[in-house]
Amino acid sequence: MTDIYISLGSNVNRLDNVKAGLIALTAEFGSLTLSSLFASQAVGFEGAEFYNMVIKANTELSVSQVAEKLRAIEFTYGREVDAKKFSPRTLDLDLLLFDQLIIETPVQLPRAEITENAFVLWPLAEIAPLLMHPIKQKNYQQLWQQYNKKQQLEIVPFTWPE
Repeated sequence: MTDIYISLGSNVNRLDNVKAGLIALTAEFGSLTLSSLFASQAVGFEGAEFYNMVIKANTELSVSQVAEKLRAIEFTYGREVDAKKFSPRTLDLDLLLFDQLIIETPVQLPRAEITENAFVLWPLAEIAPLLMHPIKQKNYQQLWQQYNKKQQLEIVPFTWPE
């Protein structure tokens, strides 16, 4: 079994889409470990506030298969095939880590935004504080402590399952 970490985000009908994403991920991967749910401003464009979290799951699928499953879930919940990178999202699922794998294709692992965005790094540090970043060779707790904290996040009360 491979440990995978997935970021989940939505800024369109946020709460309903977060719940729908969690239902779909549970159906696909079984038991999930969830970070807190965070509210944050859109990054890279003017738009509604996002809800974000990081999820740990286990799988026997390959990286390509996991990426395909995540993309299919996004499309099921309204993501447009030609959606621009910086635009509103009904559901955004990004594979962050696949064990300690370092690759560029079919997806970039570890995903660069882990260390670039508070809405990814803080929740990852929350659920995997001692896990080492495969390139930086620091754990996520250390990386979060060193992060500049310019992006403002707020924890949103959230219980799963309801």
